[in-house]
Amino acid sequence: MTENIDELLEKMATKHQAAFNSKLVPGSKPILGVKIPELRKMAKQIAKQDYKKFLTEYPEEYYEHELLKAFVIGYAKDDFETVIKYADEFVPKIHDWAVNDAFCQTFSIARKNREETWEWLSKYVTSDAEFPQRVVAVLLMSHFLVDEYIDRVLECMNRLKYDGYYTKMGVAWCVATAYAKYPGKTLEFLKDNELDDWTYNKSIQKMAESFRVSDEDKKMLKKMKRK
Repeated sequence: MTENIDELLEKMATKHQAAFNSKLVPGSKPILGVKIPELRKMAKQIAKQDYKKFLTEYPEEYYEHELLKAFVIGYAKDDFETVIKYADEFVPKIHDWAVNDAFCQTFSIARKNREETWEWLSKYVTSDAEFPQRVVAVLLMSHFLVDEYIDRVLECMNRLKYDGYYTKMGVAWCVATAYAKYPGKTLEFLKDNELDDWTYNKSIQKMAESFRVSDEDKKMLKKMKRK
């Protein structure tokens, strides 16, 4: 299986895509240059086969290898405990925002197991590493902005304290997306929160850039920026 995947990746890779991705994803492993839709298509096929063997034995030499694993974990059709085992092995190895967000946004098993996923994420809330905390922010943003969890999600953003760019951006992105879906609750959060000034202001900025926020709200939010 590994040899066949490698051959397919080489055929799909282009120098143009590799150059584009290299600028977009600093700090990644070497990039072959395969487009995301092609990787998703491949990952869905792998997830239907012996995905456990793939996750266990397939190397992680390239950026695309990591993305494939991120997608396969998300697409795997298995019981929650089994999928979480592979997620736990994967999360500590994340070292760039693109693999991080691909994993979080594809991890749809969370929607059918929200409380179990919440409990699983709790250990990453207090992690002393940047990307595990970004996993919390982006995964909650992707799968937990619903009536039953919005208050808990916003409170959790107060607790993500890692002083790193990608954690802070993840929190700002989550808060801004929360405002688009729950403006009233998120406005109350903005009036009383524990976010540092940079993350708070970045949240406001992302709201002001969103097409899902009204012009009237954008004017109000801009006045709320901290000096």
